[in-house]
Amino acid sequence: MVCVRHCGRLTQVTLQPDVAFLRGLDFFSSAVRQLSAEDWQRASPCQGWRALDVLGHVGQATRFGTLLLQGAQPAWSPIEPPGAVIEGSPQAWWDDLAGQAHSVVEGVDLSQEVDSPMGRRSIGQGLSFPALDLYIHGWDIAKSAGCDLAIPPEAIEFAHAVIAPIPAEQVRSSRIFAAEKPAPVDATESEVFVAWTGRDPAWHAPE
Repeated sequence: MVCVRHCGRLTQVTLQPDVAFLRGLDFFSSAVRQLSAEDWQRASPCQGWRALDVLGHVGQATRFGTLLLQGAQPAWSPIEPPGAVIEGSPQAWWDDLAGQAHSVVEGVDLSQEVDSPMGRRSIGQGLSFPALDLYIHGWDIAKSAGCDLAIPPEAIEFAHAVIAPIPAEQVRSSRIFAAEKPAPVDATESEVFVAWTGRDPAWHAPE
């Protein structure tokens, strides 16, 4: 069990990376189901990306990770804009990828090492950032449809544990998070976390 300092207090982090990832798949899938066919073309909180592009980004990363866990050595060459990778129904496309990912992650040995673009690392390490992406980008696409999905407290604790060892100048960069936004005085724990990731909790898609 890991302890991480969060908002001035020490918090026990009980989620393992595989559990965080599998629950993240479910969270992201719940967001996908919120969108109509028209909503996929709406703007997202990710500057320059439509909801469809956020889905394409997450889907490409999920497919890549699934192939790694299956023993393949895929090249990481994401398509731009990310939404161009999606064929047919966005929900059906995602459901297929999520199902495959769930099958390979469930029961995986977290200590097993695999080759990745970041070098050789354990599966537990490799699942951590993708798990965060599922929650944060799930919030993003739900916002495109005008929906507010609360990120669960255990996912927030997990995120802080993953980010804590990384130097601040690396966290606040184009690779991870933008500068922290101010959160409303009466913000929920989820809204405080969203602001910490550099997003405006009150963001809404232009009409």
